[in-house]
Amino acid sequence: MLLDTNIVIYSCQTDGGWLTQWTGHADAAIASVTRVEALGFVEITPAEESAIREYLGRCPAYPLDEEVIERAIRLRQQKKMKLGDAIIAATALEFGLPLVTRNADDFKHIAGLKIINPFEGR
Repeated sequence: MLLDTNIVIYSCQTDGGWLTQWTGHADAAIASVTRVEALGFVEITPAEESAIREYLGRCPAYPLDEEVIERAIRLRQQKKMKLGDAIIAATALEFGLPLVTRNADDFKHIAGLKIINPFEGR
């Protein structure tokens, strides 16, 4: 499963332990752009940065290869979306992974993308 950046950030906050069902899963991974997004969010505290760096240091990352780049381009041509979201969705699609995200609405228009929202019904 591919973790969206918001899942990584939430899981590294003091009340985010309940997300370990997804972040601690043996198949949990991130897109390479998640590192930039997670560590670059505004007003990150030193404690949050440390927790995020620690998690990202042990979480596998899928590369931003030519296939992912081309898929992200096609996704952005179809509908306006943020670059990071396009790369994350393209990574999930290229590697056949479900996407774990709180922001399901950002991705629901993408055919073939399986979305898991751990916050739904919580």
